[in-house]
Amino acid sequence: MLDALKSLLGMGPATDYAELMKKGAQIIDVRTPAEFNGGHIKGSVNIPLDNLQKQLSKIKKNQPVITCCASGMRSGAAKQMLQANGYAEVYNGGGWAGLQNKLN
Repeated sequence: MLDALKSLLGMGPATDYAELMKKGAQIIDVRTPAEFNGGHIKGSVNIPLDNLQKQLSKIKKNQPVITCCASGMRSGAAKQMLQANGYAEVYNGGGWAGLQNKLN
């Protein structure tokens, strides 16, 4: 149970996000458009969590996917949704600002 919660919150084993980006990872920011417009990671794609199921075609299944939001909760839900839809390599990057620091 604790491992599942840690995974949901992006607190599992350390992930090298910079290396994932070198492998062509896609960053999906699941915050609202207003939140996204207030600041985001350059190159990230804004697909609000509420619209994610309807916009799966915008996300490539053959490349790693990193989800992010404000705190890690919505991105954790997005990770689970993507995995349930056949995306094999999905990572919860947590909050976008923290993730941005991990990419440098």
